[in-house]
Amino acid sequence: MEFEGFWENVLRYPRYMVSLIFGIFFFLWQQIQPLFKNPVTATVILTLIIGSFSFLYFTLKAMLGINPV
Repeated sequence: MEFEGFWENVLRYPRYMVSLIFGIFFFLWQQIQPLFKNPVTATVILTLIIGSFSFLYFTLKAMLGINPV
């Protein structure tokens, strides 16, 4: 069995993952950016983003039973 390029191939996956995530965020930013020209839509978008992160935070906190001491 030959494992010549195994570790080199394994080390490519984290770079691929970072590139993929960056590409997704860049694409989403390009789609949302024109909406920030109107103050009303900018406020709505920021409210939705903050609300989504808050919902995710509190849901995970409750599911995992994380309580400050």
